[in-house]
Amino acid sequence: MIKTVDLTKVFRTEEVETTALNKVSFEIKEGEFVAIMGPSGCGKSTLLNILGLLDNPSNGQYHFLDNEVSSYSEKQRANLRKKNIGFVFQNFNLIDELSVYENVELPLIYLGYSSSERKKRVEEVLTQMQIMHRKNHFPLQLSGGQQQRVAVSRAVVAKPHIILADEPTGNLDSTHGDEVMNLLEELNKNGTTIIMVTHSQRDASYAQRIIRLFDGQIVTEDKTTEFVLTSVSQQ
Repeated sequence: MIKTVDLTKVFRTEEVETTALNKVSFEIKEGEFVAIMGPSGCGKSTLLNILGLLDNPSNGQYHFLDNEVSSYSEKQRANLRKKNIGFVFQNFNLIDELSVYENVELPLIYLGYSSSERKKRVEEVLTQMQIMHRKNHFPLQLSGGQQQRVAVSRAVVAKPHIILADEPTGNLDSTHGDEVMNLLEELNKNGTTIIMVTHSQRDASYAQRIIRLFDGQIVTEDKTTEFVLTSVSQQ
């Protein structure tokens, strides 16, 4: 599903040149749950922006759904992104002036779905995420955990191939954080590919594989203990 080859990103100003990613190569298969970890400034967010087609690399290759997309224009990236990628952010990024229902419906409007199909999909996902009873509330009327449930609902309502999650529990207490991680785990079990940037080892334990970055390079890449034990037990 995803393959990077010597992916490099350099930020330049008149006086300074900063290498955020330095020849990063890895693959992510369909249906995987992968965590990306590392200290602040190691390149995690830069990598996620490129994987999410929000930015292009300076050098190297990025293969997404069998397309080499490293040199795509913004319009090409936007068309590919809106049909295939859902985003979950640390700060929820909900629109305060829209209700829960309207926030979740918005991606479907952009994609041109009919009103009847939008209603069906939104109600299905709100029910699945156990937030249907709040559909007419506004984000500021919700707890942090409820807001993140809405954000996850919005990310999955168009049934994307992949979800990119950037510190999805960063603003939540442990109880609400576990709820969100359980939601992501359930989505993954149902076939959705998930790539998550996190500082939390606890959150990373939900993934099947952990990629660790340091100074813009991959330093380790390991399967999690839980995934290893599950794989062994199935043999």
